[in-house]
Amino acid sequence: MAEPLTLTSLPLFPLGTVLYPDGLLPLRIFEVRYLDMIRKCHKHGVPFGVVALNQGAEVQRPAGAGAAGDGYANESFDAVGTLAAISEFSAPQPGLMVVRCTGMQRFSITRSEKLKHGLWVADVARLPLDQQIAVPADLQPVSDALGRLIKTLQERNVAPDQMPLQPPYRLDDCGWVANRWCELLSVPLVVKQRLMALDNPLLRLELVGDMLGRSGITK
Repeated sequence: MAEPLTLTSLPLFPLGTVLYPDGLLPLRIFEVRYLDMIRKCHKHGVPFGVVALNQGAEVQRPAGAGAAGDGYANESFDAVGTLAAISEFSAPQPGLMVVRCTGMQRFSITRSEKLKHGLWVADVARLPLDQQIAVPADLQPVSDALGRLIKTLQERNVAPDQMPLQPPYRLDDCGWVANRWCELLSVPLVVKQRLMALDNPLLRLELVGDMLGRSGITK
């Protein structure tokens, strides 16, 4: 078996959201700890890692009275995240960057470290890409519902940069369909994280189908 590809000292961006492969992530960057990181990633064309927060806030906050350590409130995040590639970049004013990112490959953290200015870096192992599996007949309504949603947005002339999904629309692929619904559904962050971390895209789609059925989106 081939050894997993690894990345060392990958800069991390802990967020209150879950990024899926092929997903879209718009960000407004203003914290000092991320401005230099985003600038370097964009300049060199390298990704950073997005991980879901399970403790702390997206914006760094001072620690409470009597706290020890680096003076900031504790942060912790899930060990499975997604690489993010910057597809659009602008700096409309000093101290502000606006970027649009695309989710790439998932990874698992093997070691993490918080630098003194608050930036997290980690050694990570890339997880296998989802196996391409055709949507089975019993789950076709899940794909059809997503196709109808995309068509509705197109008929409403939603601008391409405002679309929540980006082409190509792989409505025949279990992983792609499941991931897009996971992004769109209003479910707790912990559920989105568990679904993203699943290695089986068919199982992911089956679980999404159950949620859509309970909500009445599919029958």
